[in-house]
Amino acid sequence: MSISESLFKNLSRHISLDEKEVEEITPAFKTKLLKKNAVLLQPGEICRNIYFVDQGCLRLFNTDANGFEHNIMFCPEGWWAADMASFSGQVPAFYHIAALEDSRIFYLSYSDLETLYVRIPKLERFFRILIQNGFSLYQFRINSNLANTAEERYEIFRKQYPGLEQRIAQKHIATYLGITPVFLSRIRKRLP
Repeated sequence: MSISESLFKNLSRHISLDEKEVEEITPAFKTKLLKKNAVLLQPGEICRNIYFVDQGCLRLFNTDANGFEHNIMFCPEGWWAADMASFSGQVPAFYHIAALEDSRIFYLSYSDLETLYVRIPKLERFFRILIQNGFSLYQFRINSNLANTAEERYEIFRKQYPGLEQRIAQKHIATYLGITPVFLSRIRKRLP
């Protein structure tokens, strides 16, 4: 399978690659097809890859001591996924990463990415911007969870992930919002 144009379009949002660099990067990316519910990472494992979603949707989540899942992030097409603390430090992961839909992903190993940073320094810029944007998103999400009502958090979710609510189970959206599926149903009935 060839690496999709969507991956290079994503990279071009922050860096400009010449033809030689594209040729050098392409073989480093591997492709994986996932069935719905397939698990890419479990807590305690080391996150050895960073994933780009070409088709489908992944989720990053943790499970509390009572066995309840808490969705932290959804990664539909065009999003990147990793347990960043685990990937960056090559230490055991805190999060699970799993497919919410049948998905096609491209991924880079930690060691291949480190090699590419040396050979193509612009990639370091791309991933720095990606991590900065991700950190900003986490800060916004924490503030939103503390300061906004459930209805406001749901509206933010709908803007951040347009169309995703038609693709994934309501229970996943509810855990992302920190509410029950029943309460989410009530909110959805009240909103246009």
